[in-house]
Order: sequence, then C-alpha cells, then structure tokens
Amino acid sequence: MGQRSAMALFSCILGLGVTGIACQGVVNVGGGSNEPPLPKADKIDLLLVVDNSRSMADKQEVLAKATEDLVQAIANPPCVDANGVVVSTPSTAVEPCPAGQVRRHVPVTDIHIGVISSSLGSRGGKLCPDVDSNNLTCAPNPNLTNNDKGHLLTRADACGVTPEVPTYENKGFLLWDPIGVLSPPSNAGELAQDLSDIIRGVGQIGCGYESQLESWYRFLADPEPYESISVVNFEATPQGVDVELLAQRRDFLRPDSMLVILTLTDENDCSIKETGLHYLVAEPETLPRPRSECATNPNDPCCKSCGQDPGDCPVDPTCFNESGGIARLSTDEDPVNLRCFDQKRRFGIDFLHPVDRYINALTQPTVTTRAGDVVPNPIFSDLDLSDTNETIRDPGLVFVAGIVGVPWQDIARDPSNLAAGYKNAEELAQNGGWSALLGNPATSTPPSNPYMIESVAQRTGVPAGNAKNGGDRTTHNEDLQYACTFPLVEPRDCSDEASSIPCDCFNDDNDSPLCAPNPNDGGARTLQVAAKAYPSPRTMSVIEGVGNQGVLTSICPSQLTDTSAPDYAYRPAIQALVERMASRL
Repeated sequence: MGQRSAMALFSCILGLGVTGIACQGVVNVGGGSNEPPLPKADKIDLLLVVDNSRSMADKQEVLAKATEDLVQAIANPPCVDANGVVVSTPSTAVEPCPAGQVRRHVPVTDIHIGVISSSLGSRGGKLCPDVDSNNLTCAPNPNLTNNDKGHLLTRADACGVTPEVPTYENKGFLLWDPIGVLSPPSNAGELAQDLSDIIRGVGQIGCGYESQLESWYRFLADPEPYESISVVNFEATPQGVDVELLAQRRDFLRPDSMLVILTLTDENDCSIKETGLHYLVAEPETLPRPRSECATNPNDPCCKSCGQDPGDCPVDPTCFNESGGIARLSTDEDPVNLRCFDQKRRFGIDFLHPVDRYINALTQPTVTTRAGDVVPNPIFSDLDLSDTNETIRDPGLVFVAGIVGVPWQDIARDPSNLAAGYKNAEELAQNGGWSALLGNPATSTPPSNPYMIESVAQRTGVPAGNAKNGGDRTTHNEDLQYACTFPLVEPRDCSDEASSIPCDCFNDDNDSPLCAPNPNDGGARTLQVAAKAYPSPRTMSVIEGVGNQGVLTSICPSQLTDTSAPDYAYRPAIQALVERMASRL
C-alpha cells in the first residue's frame, strides 16, 4: 500500500476525511450507533517486552507461572450466561458451550507470541558493554545480555548454558495453532511451557538503562533499525541496517492481526537517543553541571547543560570551576544508577526519546527515518508482499498493556479487593486519575499520588509500614523510593556480599521495607522478604496516550499464595488485558 493510500485509510478510520478519497467500506474507530461494526481480528500477534535488569527475576517468575492463564484466556475463553456471568469453561477451544451459554469472546486459534528484552546497550557509552566480562554471573564466560538489539529471544537462561527453546520453524516466536490448520502445524501443547522457559531465560543481568519503549519500537516500527553504533568524532553514529531484525519482524507481524504489546517492568523507561552526544549519559565520568535556571524551572529556555553553548542566556558563574573550566557534578550528585532520573533538572539535557515517538508509532500511519524522512509505519503496512494478504491493520486493533510500578490499590476498581479487577482506560480517566498517577510532565508538575513521585528523599504522605510500599527508606542519594512492594514467596539470604545473585539487602545497615533480621546472620537485616518496583511514568504515559487501547496494571501482585483465587499473581492483569481485547475478537 502506498503512503497516500495509507494516509487515506487512516483518515477514513479516524473520521478525518481526505479530499477526493472515498471512505465507503472503511470502519470508523468510534463505532457509533449509526456506524458499521468495529473491525475484528481472527489472529493475534502478541509481543512480550520483559525487563531484564537487576531484581527482575522475581517478577519474571510470576509472569512465567501465568502463561497458562494468558494462553487460555485468549484461546479458550469461558462460557457466560445471558448476564455475562462465567458459568463454565470447555476443555478445548473448539468445544461448544452448553445450551444457553456463549463464549465471552470468539476463541483465537492463530497466535504469534514473541519475547524481547529491555536491553539495547548504552548507545555508544561504556556502562553497558555488549560483551561484559566484569559481570561474574556467567563466569568464566562474559555476559552477553546488555544489548539484545530488540531481537526475539529464545534463550532458556541468560548465560546460554542450556539449549535454546525451540520456536516455530526457528523463526524466534511461538505459534498457537491448536487445531493444526497452519502449514506446518505448531506444537501447541508445549506452548505455555516454552513461553515460561523463554520468560525465565530473559534473565536479570541486562543493561540497567532499561529501554522498554525503544525495544518494542525498534522491533515493530523503526523503519531502519541500525546494525551498530560507533562514536565518530565524539558523536554517536548509527551504522548499517539490522537485516536480521527486519526478517524477524516480517515473519512475526501480520498486516491484519490484532497487535498486543505487553510490557513487564519494575523501573522507568530509559530509552536513550542513539545520536549525537546523548551517549554521554551512559559514560562513567560525571556529567557537567546544569545551569542554575534548571533548579527552579526545567522548562526555562536557558535550562541547559553548562557544557552546551549558552546562546543568548546570561553568563552563569556556577558553570565554571576554580580553574575556569566547565564545572562537573560530584559523584554524590551524579551516581550512575540515577542517570535516567529527572534529567532536565539535574543535567540540563533530556537524553531520552520523547514519549510521543511511541504514541505516534502506535496510532499514526507514518514514522520518520534517522534523516527525518516520513515513511509508512511498519505497524500499519504489509511487510510480506509475497503472499495474498493485503489487509492493513485497523489502528483499533493495536493494544498496549503494562505490568508496571504502581500500587495495585490505586488502579483497582476496589482498593481492598483486586479480584474485582483493574480500572479500564475510561475509569482511570475519571476524577483526575491519570493526573494523580503522572502529574503533568510538560509543566514539571509531580503526581498528586505520593507513591508515584520519583524521589531519592522520603516523600510526604507515605507512612511507615503501609500496605502499598512498606514505607520510604534512607537511600543515601543512591536510589529512588519504591512505588510498591510485595512479599517474596521464599525469603532470600543476602548475607554473602560476594554472591553474584542480585539481592537488595546486602547492606545490613538499612531501614528498607524489603529487608528483615536474618537468623543466619546474627539478626542483621540481610534477609530479603519482599520485592520492589519503582514508578514507571514513561511507560504509563504511553498507555495513557493511546486512550482506550491502553491497559494499566501493577507489577506488585495482590497475593502469591492462593493459586486458585482470581487475584492470584498476574491473573488480574491478564484478565484486564483480555477484557479490553474481547470487543475486537
């Protein structure tokens, strides 16, 4: 489909109209009473974006245990009565419901499922090397998971010790085809286990500058994903085109499927721009100080780095050291662990891609190349011209869900009972719900919900011992406060500081809600009893930005003990996603 045709299609779908273009037969996303039915899909392309940074293993395990729920909820929906109440669930997707009952939605028997990680390296910086020999987890072999390049993952463990998980025709993704209509058919009976193995294999030793958003953008929408990045004349320079990724995209992404992106992450997104001097945020040296305007108004035109040309801004004496050189931040002011936090205020530069890049990729017919040229968006294009399928995906068939850092109590329909489900997009938008969670980034207005404020300091309104995050703690300016926490099924002994296993209680002098007295360590607080998550405002902003196509859930589960309960693990998150998808199946 040509660019003009794609634009015309979107204009018709969105009700905008295009001069000289007939819109007959194109369905309006609005779906009003006088409009044709909304387009539906009979196949799904499901992409899981799994954060593989430190401390993610606990959450990956919870998701891995939910794969059977995920597959069954989509492929074998329950039967409901006339009031929509679940009455029974057939044993297979092809088995009919009993008399007087109907499926909650049409069973889907054609699903592609792929998994990618959040690690894209450091865009030319040194802090996340592609080959990391300093990480001893895989010793004597190096860690190779700092840059997964947005490729589909098939590893069963992060160090590559065990064989890779087999995928459909070795294409990198799993295929759900329970009735064997595709050629060749898939091994559908092993899908849930294979998916669990891949999720666990993503690991937790990847780059700490998580690029959850850019990873899926690179895999699905980037028109020319680079092969590598080199620093040329002190500037990061993308080079080549990743043909392996393009081949994976072409095989995975059908033009007429429902596209679902599900992200699992316990931190904020840090998708560093891959050009110019932005790689400096991932260098070990401290950064230049910001101009003084940044402290009071990061949106001030003169809020810049002291290392930048001041332009028409007045001379700022704080920008110079005693020798007259550019003043740099101290290591206490600029710990590398906090490089992705509050960048404009702290550094005078925003090193990250704007979130509009990702919202536009999910909703618009075009994207831009590195040179700024406007080209068709691969998400809304036919990538395989060798077949007869020329249908272009309706934008209403793209869904984005996040299992992220936010207290479940603050986004649940019933704050005391997650079994009642998560609020959908319309419910979240009521009574300033999104503003409470996100504030207004454009004006640097923080969220009114204290648990969602990114801060190294303890926050007003977060009492000690609360049920959401257990209370704020002393961070020594080295870490952010938590959005939420949840009890571990099995406590973790952190008394061995030489251990390569990530642990949050190595330092026995802590007041962290994650840690408790360790009977094996003389009562020191080196027993980790809970897992944590930080606020995830960038991922959440994208979910808000796609409106009713977004699904927000919490990475901190309500409970992990009663496996049969509706609020077990990530079952409510899966239910919220399927609830939203159902109208288009």
